[in-house]
Amino acid sequence: MATTDIAQPPTDPAPTPDVLLRIAVVGHTNTGKTSLLRSLTRNPDFGEVSDRPGTTRHVEGIQLLIDETPVIEFFDTPGIEDAIGLSDYIERLCPREERLDAFDRVDRFLDSVESRRRFEQEARVLKKLLECDAALYVIDTRDPMLSKHKEELAILASCGRPILPVLNFTQHKYQRVDEWREGLGRLNLHAMVEFDTVAPSLDGEDQLYEKLGVLLDRHAPLLAALKANIQAQRHTRRQGAYRLLAELLVDVAALRISTKADSAAIEETTQVLRDLVRRHEQTCLQALLKHYNFRREDFLQHALPLEGERWGMDLFSPQTLKEAGIEVSKGAAAGAAAGLTVDLLSAGLSLGTGTMIGAAVGGAWQGVDRFGKRLLGKLRGYQEVSVDDNVVRLLAARQMALIAALEQRGHAARDPITIDIERVNGFSDPRLPETIIEARSNPQWSTLDEHYETSIRRQRLVERLATSLANP
Repeated sequence: MATTDIAQPPTDPAPTPDVLLRIAVVGHTNTGKTSLLRSLTRNPDFGEVSDRPGTTRHVEGIQLLIDETPVIEFFDTPGIEDAIGLSDYIERLCPREERLDAFDRVDRFLDSVESRRRFEQEARVLKKLLECDAALYVIDTRDPMLSKHKEELAILASCGRPILPVLNFTQHKYQRVDEWREGLGRLNLHAMVEFDTVAPSLDGEDQLYEKLGVLLDRHAPLLAALKANIQAQRHTRRQGAYRLLAELLVDVAALRISTKADSAAIEETTQVLRDLVRRHEQTCLQALLKHYNFRREDFLQHALPLEGERWGMDLFSPQTLKEAGIEVSKGAAAGAAAGLTVDLLSAGLSLGTGTMIGAAVGGAWQGVDRFGKRLLGKLRGYQEVSVDDNVVRLLAARQMALIAALEQRGHAARDPITIDIERVNGFSDPRLPETIIEARSNPQWSTLDEHYETSIRRQRLVERLATSLANP
């Protein structure tokens, strides 16, 4: 039995259930039942997903937990393959003159020989449904509603359990959502939920548990607690993602590498800086994939080789900046192409340049802190290399686009993750946020620097930046 933990939300704890809520996931073959459970549990390894019919042959369960307490158990069931044949068989098995109710008809079928032969899969589904509190009936909305679907629903309804239709593949260009809604309404099934397992809406889970709470009013408080837990977890996950990004941006913005002031040394140092930044960006990307419980192979390989040196389009290329919608001047583009800016050190310091240089040279500046050391280095013919502002902006935009893609991706999706930088609004202002500007003046805050120093100021700055990124 697989289990999936859901983190305890920062709200009142959920009530401990007296009885675990059990839900059967049922439907025709290949409609996305396993995919639904992968998305609901954020577990890409649950079950087997394939385009070939009848992939799931046995019943498999998975639990959702709140504070280590099981609150709901889902059962993935085999696909119903011959509902019309089963319906005909039950009609022959249960003559009308016996006037058996629907529940007794199902019992007689389950006691029959054919429940272990021709209709073995259907029997597994019905047995499990009888053990559960309700069913999620998964529908592939790309298919038309046919007689076989109506027979399936009629047989499932015979088990006397509430059924909530789940409309899958609703984002597909050939979906028939309106046709299914009308057809289900004619069968007196008016409560349903749209949940695309490949690209679920952010409130898809909320809607599903809310509708289940209506059908299962006795379990409504439990489902409401689960819904609140999921919302809190979603918020925590989002904040954690933007904290990873904020750490990346502070590290890159604060990074400075000292070099001799000649072209060969600057070129060599620039390459070192580029490689550091590219590797750090890849580290952040891999951390984000893990954070959202996706696999490394889910990311489009030609967009970013996970074991390679860089993105498919170079982070430091002016063309990349242009395609990302970041307007740069000719001079700024040249700086971005080089991947550096030369810090003249005296610019922007609060003390007068002459006073500071004199104090540094004469040793009058007590302690000769990091600014003093940098000034002394400048006087000895050294310069500092750092990443251009526009590269920082592009770095932020790409990672924000990745976060957006991960938040909108279901764990049943099999196509590679792609990102759309044009849809990201962050860092559209040519001026960097004050938090990044502050990081610029504190090179000891970069974990890429051998002289990295932890500090409460840095931690608070990262938190402020993460919050601003998550709520632009």
